[in-house]
Amino acid sequence: MKKVAIFLFFLFSKELIAQSETNACKTLSKINALVKEFHYKPKPINDSLSVYVFNHFLKALDGKNDLFLESEINNLKKLKYRLDDNIIHSNCSFLNEFYITYQKAVNRHTAIIETLKKESFPLSSPEIIKSHKNPTPYLTTEADLKKINKKRMLFDVLSEIAQSSSNKDSLIAVFPSISANIKQKIFDDYTCEATKYNLTTEEFYNLFFTVFCSYFDPHTEFFSTNQKSDFLSSVSSDNYTLGLILSVKEKNDISIDEILPGGPAYFSEKIEIGDQVIKIKSKQEEYLVNCYNFEKIEKILSSNEYKNVWVTLKKKSGEVYTTNLSKQVMKDYQNSVYSYVLERDNQKTGYIKIPSFYSTLENGKTNVSDDVAKEIAKLKEDKITGLIIDLENNGGGSMEEAIMLCGLFINTPYLAQVITKTNQKEIIGNQKPKNSYTGPIIILINGFSASASEFFANVMQDYNLALIVGTKSLGKATMQEIVPLKDEKNQFLKVTIGEFYRVTGKTNQYNGISPDIEIPSLFDDQMPKESTYPTALKNDKIESIIDTNRFPMNEKQKQAITEYTQKSKTNIEFQKNTRLKATFNEFFTQATVAIPLQFSAVFNKSIGFSKHWKEIEAFVKTEYPFIISNTSNDTKKIQTNDYLKSINSTQIKNLKNNFRVFESIKIMANLK
Repeated sequence: MKKVAIFLFFLFSKELIAQSETNACKTLSKINALVKEFHYKPKPINDSLSVYVFNHFLKALDGKNDLFLESEINNLKKLKYRLDDNIIHSNCSFLNEFYITYQKAVNRHTAIIETLKKESFPLSSPEIIKSHKNPTPYLTTEADLKKINKKRMLFDVLSEIAQSSSNKDSLIAVFPSISANIKQKIFDDYTCEATKYNLTTEEFYNLFFTVFCSYFDPHTEFFSTNQKSDFLSSVSSDNYTLGLILSVKEKNDISIDEILPGGPAYFSEKIEIGDQVIKIKSKQEEYLVNCYNFEKIEKILSSNEYKNVWVTLKKKSGEVYTTNLSKQVMKDYQNSVYSYVLERDNQKTGYIKIPSFYSTLENGKTNVSDDVAKEIAKLKEDKITGLIIDLENNGGGSMEEAIMLCGLFINTPYLAQVITKTNQKEIIGNQKPKNSYTGPIIILINGFSASASEFFANVMQDYNLALIVGTKSLGKATMQEIVPLKDEKNQFLKVTIGEFYRVTGKTNQYNGISPDIEIPSLFDDQMPKESTYPTALKNDKIESIIDTNRFPMNEKQKQAITEYTQKSKTNIEFQKNTRLKATFNEFFTQATVAIPLQFSAVFNKSIGFSKHWKEIEAFVKTEYPFIISNTSNDTKKIQTNDYLKSINSTQIKNLKNNFRVFESIKIMANLK
């Protein structure tokens, strides 16, 4: 009877797997059909797709080559040039082969971690560990996997101890007493992290669909209702909150992503963006931040039951501190356009920050274009003689709003061009020219300025109505549409359907917008750009629809570029910015770093980074010599509203520390 039961279970399992493969093939077929129908530049299903999907699926499963053995990869390589044929012929048995190999690797990894936890684990080793910028080759034996995991665990233990204080002697003195707890924490993290490798067949297939879609371009994506989302603790208009937005980073660290003005964390005056949460305590319940405690920590952070919370945090410099926060009810933070008057050398420059291109259609608030028009009116009342429009970190939003915003400054009939799948060209016209402002304009951009931001900056640059200042933008000039898969309610495809071109026939796709004046940003090289994606659509050019000679730069614009370029060579702050940027980049560009697995060596490496980071922090917090004032209109509102006062205080502080804004004020002096 037992043999019969096992046999029936085996048949049932095989039937389930076969059914899953059939469903997966149907989904792939539907995705492929939609790509062919809607994609701007669809690619054929051939060997190129096979190689790309094979390599990137393995990377998605095992990004650091930690799980699979070389022999397992060699066995899977027989599929490398056959995936296209299998997909075309609706044969998805290869997914099961991938899945079985993956499960075997995950089970082995889990067993290795459990074995290491039970074995002797000295906190010093004569060996070295190497950190590599790129994944290392697959290892050949299980013993090799065990050895590398043991070295990594030891390094993480020593790093955690090293980062708990900047005083080496004091750490050595307490090393025996603190190492046991930290070792246990690292062991727990590794155990919990190993469980995250476990994927259901649905999750596994969805990951494959995502990689498959990315072959066509980085912005064509598969969506399902069961996709995992990042852990976030955010403000709610109905709940008590600490006024923090948090996210999980690598190694299960929880970091501060945003501090909401007017909230408890804001008034602590200690917590800063980037600080790492180490421990949470409330109602005599205390939890170290690790993989196992995420659910409990999330409850304390988000539930109204826990109103008084002790938070222990660590700064990037290594400093650890604890602060007590009492939750309060906050209004939802409005991520809207705002403005200031900036004064230097008796010159008034208007400043408008556009955080995103929102619209009433998307979130029920006002439109960007209407809000900018209102801010311009306020600034004009205060007699500004120039305008800075800040699009740094603006990832885009409503293209309709970007078009409407162009109308506030441009009188000419044409703004841009669009090419769609049928290779038809459409001209985007200037819908409602209003001529709201005609003075000199500077537009600030950086590597996170994308999509609608780039559209607006492009148009202003093409007609030479503004100088573009900052660093090169992201480089996304494609547009997408979300389409449901045929006969599916919970599966969707976000597919690229066209590309924007400038009136000159050029496009910022892939390359990004090159600023007229470049002012380095410390972290710009670490920002992801469109060109970093292997399947990004390449830059090209179509026919111009304007005579560019009709819209030349004026002499003041040319002079401002020449003068700033010359002065930047002897500008102390500019050169310091450049040097610190190069120092910061060193930590990310070194191909291989070898570190002895001994506390002293790990501490020295940690303290070296800490020293550089403190110098970077000091530069970021530099206050520049210019005056920031609210518009006359806003001053009256802020005086009677404590919430607006706190938001205003944060915005002014951020502006006062903004090197690129300060330099833009200096450039503006040559445009007036």
